[in-house]
Amino acid sequence: MFIDEVTLHLKAGKGGSGVVRWRHEKGKEFGGPSGGNGGKGGDVIAHAVRDVSILSSYKQEKNFEAENGEDGSSDTKQGKEGSSFILNLPIHSRILNKTTGHTFQLEEEGEEIKLLSGGRGGLGNDHFKASTNVRPRESTPGEEGEEADFYIELELVVDYALIGLPNAGKSSLLNTLTRAKSRVGDFPFTTLEPHLGELYGLILGDIPGLIRGASEGKGLGHKFLRHIKRTRALLHCVSSEETDPLEAYKIVRKELDLYNKDIVSKPEIILLTKVDLLTEADRQKKIRVLEGMGSPVYPVSILDEDLIKGLSRILTSNV
Repeated sequence: MFIDEVTLHLKAGKGGSGVVRWRHEKGKEFGGPSGGNGGKGGDVIAHAVRDVSILSSYKQEKNFEAENGEDGSSDTKQGKEGSSFILNLPIHSRILNKTTGHTFQLEEEGEEIKLLSGGRGGLGNDHFKASTNVRPRESTPGEEGEEADFYIELELVVDYALIGLPNAGKSSLLNTLTRAKSRVGDFPFTTLEPHLGELYGLILGDIPGLIRGASEGKGLGHKFLRHIKRTRALLHCVSSEETDPLEAYKIVRKELDLYNKDIVSKPEIILLTKVDLLTEADRQKKIRVLEGMGSPVYPVSILDEDLIKGLSRILTSNV
């Protein structure tokens, strides 16, 4: 199951405590102070990886914490620092600290951002020795590490986003072009989550169907509109089954415009899908209607190998 958002509770490690210890010196019952400081607690680090499905690994476990620092020991030995917890997240993840309101963005593979700091280690009694305090018995405990709830969401970055009303043929087209495994059916909202496929190095994304009012949260589209923001170009699928293809096209464009005006300025190719259902005359009539929108229009059918090859050439030459 593809997961593009998750809330996790994260905690950095607690610092180790400082200790009270004494040196063993020949002829003396007690030597000088030798209690070491505690080690620092581990941090929580976000690490960007090239795996858009990795958020699904956090579906069951929601709580993670770094290792605590070790306590100090005798001979002024400092405790070992706790290991940091590395939180692997997809590139282009947006991370919100719900406690502080701070946000972070992972943009490049291998990028790391410290989300939480581990607690400082406590001080051993050796730290407190002075000419006026030659036998200090003081030590301090380690500090607690920072902790917070984090909301993490992924904004997919694809070369082409397949958009359109439910049952516009997006999933079937993605499967045919890229051999992806997007669910296909003859009922609305077959696609319940985005699916990705690769076409000669290009990433195509099948975005769940939009409906009128999607920008206001209706249907499934609003949840995934943010993925379209970061795509390079749009493949706007309009089904040949639509009695009014222009109206179907305008519904989706209006929702995109209401959600984010930058989206509608992206390059667009209109795909008249399922053209095997039309006579040649009806096909040309619907193409002419859609051409009035100013974007190039290409007829396509998953049953027509020549049309699929032609579309592949267009896509790979335009980006």
